[in-house]
Amino acid sequence: MLELTDIRKTYEGKPLLGGVSLAVRPGETVCLLGPSGSGKSTLLRIAAGLEQPDSGRVCWDGEDISRMPPHRRGFGLMFQDYALFPHLTVSENAAFGLRMRNLPEDRIRQEVRDALERMELAGFEDRRIADLSGGEQQRVALARALAPRPRLLMLDEPLGALDRALREQLAEHLRQLLRRLKIPSLYVTHDQEEAFTVAGRIALLHQGRIVQSGSPETLVERPASKWAAEFLGLGNLLPASVRSAAPLRVETSLGEFAAVSRRPAPARGSAGWLLLRPGGGTLRRRAGTAGGIRGTVTESVRRGDAYRIVLRCAGGKEIACIDPQDAKEGEVRNWIPTKGVWIGE
Repeated sequence: MLELTDIRKTYEGKPLLGGVSLAVRPGETVCLLGPSGSGKSTLLRIAAGLEQPDSGRVCWDGEDISRMPPHRRGFGLMFQDYALFPHLTVSENAAFGLRMRNLPEDRIRQEVRDALERMELAGFEDRRIADLSGGEQQRVALARALAPRPRLLMLDEPLGALDRALREQLAEHLRQLLRRLKIPSLYVTHDQEEAFTVAGRIALLHQGRIVQSGSPETLVERPASKWAAEFLGLGNLLPASVRSAAPLRVETSLGEFAAVSRRPAPARGSAGWLLLRPGGGTLRRRAGTAGGIRGTVTESVRRGDAYRIVLRCAGGKEIACIDPQDAKEGEVRNWIPTKGVWIGE
């Protein structure tokens, strides 16, 4: 439905987007995930028509809409600050986009009623915006974006102003709503958990480029680069070199380990990184167990029903692991990791 091709944009002589191509299929929710300054909001604004690219094309269902003004694109847009009108009631805010289209009043009332019911806001029609909580304001803003039945829904950090507990609750609500309505959506966030909850596919942006795209499972299981693994917080990264390709075994400063590769097996002697996941492995009290990583416990913090334990190993390298049992600071333990993930340079 939406197709962005080789989008480039500079600001004050510095590149913001360096040739980004992306497609959103019918009914699909795609999340632009990345740190601040990676270009994700700029890309969304270009797709919405709020900014023009220096080069590249924006197409909808095969039609080039790069020069089409925003109000003619038929897209719904929701910002982090919601941009609600404080002098209007909830229903008047929800009706704003419909009135801009000069629809009959009976049609407007029906669409507003449907949108507010979808967002569990029935009975809020006459409330003032100032009397609503942050979560209620977020739902009003989403109802306003959905009321005109947009061809594409675009959300720019829609949960960024909310606390963690409410953000998690509304992210799940959004996921269910978007899947039920089957509206293709482009979703911007810097929050990994939010992206993984809402989106079916994630485009990971870094310095104005998409460095990896795929399902949440793909990004977690096979990160494409050291930067991707670090940004997603996937675990311990060790400089490594390939000892053998079949089976794949790699050498690190902490020993030799079995590994799997995202791509075809690298050649012997290749340099790269080994990702060891904290949750993959066994922590043992016997420090001399063969094949493990020996270290002294420097930290043990409860995380849900397990503990995140940090070991200081040879050369001062710190390794994190997850274990159901607590460990005391100063104890010597041996962590036996499962297969690592090879990440080439």
